[in-house]
Amino acid sequence: MEKSEIVGVLEEISELLELKGENPFKVRAYQSGARALESLEEDLGTVIEDKRLGQIKGIGKALVEKITSLHETGKLAYYDELKASVPESMIELLTIPNLGPKKIKKLHDELGIDSIDSLKAACEAGKVADLAGFGAKTESKLLTGIANRVAYQARHHWWTAATVAEPIVEALRELPEVDRAEAAGSLRRKRETVGDLDFIVASKTPKPVMDWFVGLEGVEEVTAHGQTKSSVRFQGGLQADLRVVPPEQFAFALLHFTGSKEHNVHMRQRALERGWSLSEWGLFDKDTKADDPDRQSVIQAESEADIYAKLGLKFVPPELREDRDEIAVAEKGDFPKFLEIEDIKGVFHNHTTASDGHNTLEEMVTAAQELGFEYLGIADHSKASFQANGLDEERLAAQIEKISELNASGKFTCHVFAGSEVDILKDGSLDFADDVLASLDYVVASVHNSLTLSEEEMTKRIIRAIENEHVTMLGHMTGRLLLKREAYAVNIPKVIDAAIANDTIIELNANPWRLDLDWRYWRQAVEKGLLTSINPDAHDTDGLGLFVAGVNVARKGWIEPKHVLNTRPLAEIKTYLGL
Repeated sequence: MEKSEIVGVLEEISELLELKGENPFKVRAYQSGARALESLEEDLGTVIEDKRLGQIKGIGKALVEKITSLHETGKLAYYDELKASVPESMIELLTIPNLGPKKIKKLHDELGIDSIDSLKAACEAGKVADLAGFGAKTESKLLTGIANRVAYQARHHWWTAATVAEPIVEALRELPEVDRAEAAGSLRRKRETVGDLDFIVASKTPKPVMDWFVGLEGVEEVTAHGQTKSSVRFQGGLQADLRVVPPEQFAFALLHFTGSKEHNVHMRQRALERGWSLSEWGLFDKDTKADDPDRQSVIQAESEADIYAKLGLKFVPPELREDRDEIAVAEKGDFPKFLEIEDIKGVFHNHTTASDGHNTLEEMVTAAQELGFEYLGIADHSKASFQANGLDEERLAAQIEKISELNASGKFTCHVFAGSEVDILKDGSLDFADDVLASLDYVVASVHNSLTLSEEEMTKRIIRAIENEHVTMLGHMTGRLLLKREAYAVNIPKVIDAAIANDTIIELNANPWRLDLDWRYWRQAVEKGLLTSINPDAHDTDGLGLFVAGVNVARKGWIEPKHVLNTRPLAEIKTYLGL
């Protein structure tokens, strides 16, 4: 088992122990062990082999044995027995925002709550509000959290859905019966979350394709198996539809099932104005009937671009088909120069084992260089984020020196910038003094706590941080966690105006669980002059590749390369940062 997985097991053990009401010292031992292991920069296997694991502060004899067992066998009987001793319905309560193990234990002891359903019933009856330490406000938030959880279960992060869909599309294209295959729907439009998957295939012999699809590995349930449409549900709950159409209808079906519904309405209206009827089957004279055997499409479309052109429009990229003025722009033919993956020259806002990352500095730089990046920014957490093992001034100074030595060594062609993700404190001040901030190449300022402030308080808090001359960029501006936590209250237009006025960047956090700031705000923001940086907020080497999700959002937000700091080469970045 890998180190990051072991950290997760230790954290889960601490939660389970809290749920059972175990000794707080025992709970903290596992929490401390998880943090100590997370901060380990050496290879865990080597440390175990050299019998040095017990020398690490926070890892006692009992933890040495458990960590070693997990690393060598991937199993731990103590963990399995502990998990089995707590009802699954109680563990599910941990998925409700604002509800930790201590509160769950109190709810169980005093109200007998042991499931989400019983929690909902108690909240609706007003029983939770009467508990000491809860109150009406907490009760209301718990009900909101429960409602959101139900809604979220029906959707999936784009990155998760794409991971399932992409190999299916590739495999479909390899089938001898398939002429063309594409994913459609919200996945193709690169929405931040996806309800289900839609696959469109062009084929004259659909049956073998359908049989292949319903027999895919990972299919948990076949909900339909027809001649031209089949539906399945994969493990994990993601549902998928496959539609097979004749090759001559493929472009029309792809356009239709890509959507959005609102975009399609405008396209059909435009067709009607020209005397045609547009559907997934073709573009027809509007006076012909659907059952007319002699009915012929007005055009033989090889691609969606042919359909747009017939309607007097420039091709609209799938990401823009959201009924946000894209058809009017397509009529004029002046879409912006869209950002491409290869435009990104490096990324900022990344973490190492110095805070809550899972890879060392050198491992992160190696991975960045393999991606072809010219530079990499390291921005570990500051000390206020104690839950993330944030760096104090002494540890930060040591990291800056280490980065300087690494750059001077010539070991990597990828240059490393020394930064910090500095907490914006409740009053808007920053977690480090100005002289410490001045020692950094750049500063990412982020909110990590006190998320329940009023909109006015939160807006003032963030703007005060933006006005600090040492702040380079604002991190994950609204604090949302997609399908888990809603954005905190903040006046986004005011913050954008403040950032522009102070020459401060607002990052586009590319982590698929954040994608923050939301794509709906970017077009107006960049037109007003806002500069962004697409940052993966990577906590391991694989996480660096998440910048691709940020490019998706940038395209949806009409962001051009000129609006993105990290499309610039290294020399220009150094100049921008005053280095």
